[in-house]
Amino acid sequence: MEGHQIKEVSHGVAKDPGTLQQVPERPNTPLVNSDLSINKSPSSIEVSVVMPCLNEAATLGACIQKARAGLESNQVIAEIIVADNGSTDESPRIAEEMGARVVHVESRGYGAALMGGINAARGKFIIMGDADDTYDFNALGPFIDKLREGNDLVMGNRFKGGIQAGAMPKLHRYLGNPVLTGLGRLFFRSPCGDFHCGLRGFRKEAVMQMGLRTTGMEFASEMVVKATLHNLRIAEVPTTLAPDARSRAPHLRTWRDGWRHLRFLLLYSPRWLFLYPGAGLMAVGIAAGTWLEVGPVTIGNIRLDIHSLLYAAAAVVVGFQAIIFALFTKIFAITEGLLPEDPKLKKVFRYVTLEAGLALGIVILLSGVTGSILAVNDWGFRSFGNLDPQSEMRVAIPSVTALILGSQIVLSSFFLSVLGLNRKRN
Repeated sequence: MEGHQIKEVSHGVAKDPGTLQQVPERPNTPLVNSDLSINKSPSSIEVSVVMPCLNEAATLGACIQKARAGLESNQVIAEIIVADNGSTDESPRIAEEMGARVVHVESRGYGAALMGGINAARGKFIIMGDADDTYDFNALGPFIDKLREGNDLVMGNRFKGGIQAGAMPKLHRYLGNPVLTGLGRLFFRSPCGDFHCGLRGFRKEAVMQMGLRTTGMEFASEMVVKATLHNLRIAEVPTTLAPDARSRAPHLRTWRDGWRHLRFLLLYSPRWLFLYPGAGLMAVGIAAGTWLEVGPVTIGNIRLDIHSLLYAAAAVVVGFQAIIFALFTKIFAITEGLLPEDPKLKKVFRYVTLEAGLALGIVILLSGVTGSILAVNDWGFRSFGNLDPQSEMRVAIPSVTALILGSQIVLSSFFLSVLGLNRKRN
């Protein structure tokens, strides 16, 4: 992955410290001895366990030990990679002495660290998990089994596996995770029930083809969203979550990282960010405008007249702009590789051409010009004096709205054509 600078460190007594091998015990650090991958070439490694790390000395050893045990119990040729993101404690030394392969990732951030580890991984399958001892690395078997069955992404689900008391703040458990996961399922029709579970497995080839770009905590959402958009095979396995064993505060920041996840979901879904709100606003504006165009409307003690008609016209204009933004965003995101190709969009653009857009825009423009001429003529009949706003504004407001919409359609048609030229070049 471009942009993630990596420096690999391989110390220790083993001939190939990147794979699971027997290493001398450190005091107070019991090891699970393994010769499953001694003298095995990198190409024979099936599973790479990747742990992002930033000052995790208190828990990293336990995570590596559990991962070794989990891999041994499944008789898998594997390696353990610690993607260090600038630790200033003993984390790198602990990882090296326990036989893990340490990859130093200079670009900061949760996603950057993981991509550094993923790029350096030599296994066909990768299982990633946080190094805070909250996930059970002993229970890697279901992930490996699902990957061997042909799934591209295997997500852990903490809500199905069990969340221990004190393991997740109530705000995250009952609001943050359910809401963000619900939005992700709604926006992208994803089957995942826990978007932010830190323990997950995937085929390395599939993830590399997705072109993951985010460097922060939203990396977790990006992986699920892009896997769904690329129609990859996704499975879930129940997993548990234990309380954080570290004495310091976690790296996760509730509101900052929650907003980053929500922002990502919105930016990757032009339909929900622009198209649906715009279409709804435009529909309300047209309905209200049509109703008020006939004359004043009284609802109880409320009288709606030309002032309300003006706001209805504004709703139509703003709604139309949002719909156009949805098209612009979708095409730009596909061109830049942020979103996969959309067959439905291709079908639409077989008929929505520059010429069709220009024709529609000119027709609407002419209707606005015609209405404006009628309004001016009526003003002339009154010797360009005072007018009755009740009647004249019912001509002027729709005419001005048509002039704005027609102009927007003409200009947007040209801009969409420019984007289309860029897509053909790419």
